[in-house]
Formats: sequence, structure tokens, C-alpha cells
Amino acid sequence: MNQKQKKRFRAIGHTLKPVVTVAGNGLSETVVKELNRALEDHELIKIRIVGDRDDRKAVTEEISNQPDTEIVQSIGGVLLIYRPAREPNPNLSNILRADVF
Repeated sequence: MNQKQKKRFRAIGHTLKPVVTVAGNGLSETVVKELNRALEDHELIKIRIVGDRDDRKAVTEEISNQPDTEIVQSIGGVLLIYRPAREPNPNLSNILRADVF
């Protein structure tokens, strides 16, 4: 991902609300399923990580190791992450919906 794309994604992500919250159990199987579902539907999502700095760092590293997933921005306990969908849905994709406006 180049800087121009990151800048565009950060601008789109500015208005997004976190759709997944990672709490005390970290990236459990259920959270990973929800994360994958949200990325497949929306491509660009925000997630909130609850915990101290070390917990957030560990979860951020685990997320960055997910296949084809890229962290666009990390501010405190909020991550903006991107994964291209196999078949983007124009009604759900935050990327495609932003192009309409």
C-alpha cells in the first residue's frame, strides 16, 4: 500500500465507528471470525482494543499477521485496518461507498 492510498483510507476511516472490540480475552476464535466477516463485508474497518499498552501491542501484532490484512493507522486503542474483499459489495464496502460521494 502506498502513501496516497493510506491517506485516502485514513480520510475514509475518519468517519467510521469501531465495528469490533477486542477485550480481555484477546483475539479469541469468535473475535477472529467477526473480524474476518467485517473485513470481507466492509474492506476498511475500525476496531477498538481494550487493555494496557502491552496488550494492545500484542493484539496489533496478531492482527497484522492475519493474511492480506494491513494496518492503515493505529491511534491509542483504535486500529484502522484494510483487507481487500474477494468480491466487494458496493452496498457494504466502505471503499466503494466513499467513491460514490
